[in-house]
Amino acid sequence: MSEESKQAAILQVLCERFETQRLPRALALKKKVDAGEVLEDTDIDFLEQVFRDAQENRHLVEHHPEWQGLVAQALSLYEEITEKALANEKAAGGTS
Repeated sequence: MSEESKQAAILQVLCERFETQRLPRALALKKKVDAGEVLEDTDIDFLEQVFRDAQENRHLVEHHPEWQGLVAQALSLYEEITEKALANEKAAGGTS
C-alpha cells in the first residue's frame, strides 16, 4: 500500500469517527455549556483526547489542504466549548 493510500484510508476512518462519534458529542457538549452547565471529568477527558488526536494527525491535514476548512471549523467548535465551559466554571465559583 502506498503512503498516499495509507493517508487516504486514515483520513476516511478519522472522518467517519468525527461524523459518528466526535461531532455528536461535541454538539451535546456545546448545548450543555450554552445552557450554563459545567463540564464533567469525562467531558474534559474527551476534549483532551480530541486535542491530542488533532496534534498527532496534524501532518495529514498539512498534506491534504482540502481538509483544512473542515478541521478549522471543528477546532473552532471545540474552542467555543472550552471557552464557554471555563466561563461557566468561573461563574459557578470553580477554581479553574
